[in-house]
Amino acid sequence: MDTLWYTRCPVPTPVGLAVQLGLLDRAFAAKGVELASIIDSKDRNIRQSHFNHTLKWSFRLGGNVPPIRARSEGRDTRLIGVTWTDEYQAIIALPESGIRSASDLEGRRLGVPKQPEGDVFVVDFWRASALKAFDSALTIAGLARSEVELVDIAFSESVLDSHEADRFGLARRIPYGPEIAALFRGEVDAIFVKGASGIAAANLIAAQEVVSFGFHDDPAIRINSGTPRLLTVDAALLDERPDLAATLIGTIRQAGEWAAAHPDDTARFAARETGASEEQIHVAHGPRFAQSFGLSLEPEALAAVESYKDFLLAEGFLAADFSIADWVDRRAWDQALAA
Repeated sequence: MDTLWYTRCPVPTPVGLAVQLGLLDRAFAAKGVELASIIDSKDRNIRQSHFNHTLKWSFRLGGNVPPIRARSEGRDTRLIGVTWTDEYQAIIALPESGIRSASDLEGRRLGVPKQPEGDVFVVDFWRASALKAFDSALTIAGLARSEVELVDIAFSESVLDSHEADRFGLARRIPYGPEIAALFRGEVDAIFVKGASGIAAANLIAAQEVVSFGFHDDPAIRINSGTPRLLTVDAALLDERPDLAATLIGTIRQAGEWAAAHPDDTARFAARETGASEEQIHVAHGPRFAQSFGLSLEPEALAAVESYKDFLLAEGFLAADFSIADWVDRRAWDQALAA
């Protein structure tokens, strides 16, 4: 039996939903293909493909920074779908800071995560996310980066090297620990948080919400590493078995339709996927959460990918520029729709 590798980020995605519902396993088993999870592998070399997209016969749905970086390095991948699930995004501070609005950020120290030096396996997506978030907040306030101070918050370990003993039995490290520590040490005045884990972090420390923009009217403000998320495959899979890529798209679309029809169950499955509570999921993703699991290759979605790619290039996160239009491959999409 052939093996198809897959990976998804620990965030709400239609792939995660399709896996939990058993839709993907059944769809590919019918074609004589076994699914194997990249991110759950005990082999670090395999887990690296979650970030650098190196495994043959693999697909990925998750944050957009790693696949964009991989493509900029010349990785032979294809973009076959885009999904957009809005999520809580906010700049927070400690109540005693006196920072109450985005305009109060002027002259303040904004904490920017920084992965360990020499970590060659991942692009620093935490840093990219924070920089874009601060730009969004400053845009809302009519401020420029030159009017604030960006302060690095050094991470002590790679995202690939979180030790089980330090996780206290949990599958993964809870985010925002280094950023919160820097806040309480007085090294920075404000940090960026997002998603259900960001809501939980802000709640835990009784933070002051400076500005929230995850549901802003302007999509350009909301664009970040998780909005939109990208469905990418390696070119070998698409060239050798386009029917499998079409099955993938069709099954993900099926999961999106199921989500729209089962909002309460979708929140429950998302909570399981992310390690959050259902309450946190509802607050972090808003009332239209269950309707946001669709897959698209519409011009607006691709324009958002192009916008964030340009941001990453300008900030030095990419090895080289490339064309999003050339990255898109519609063969499997068209085959899935025809089926």
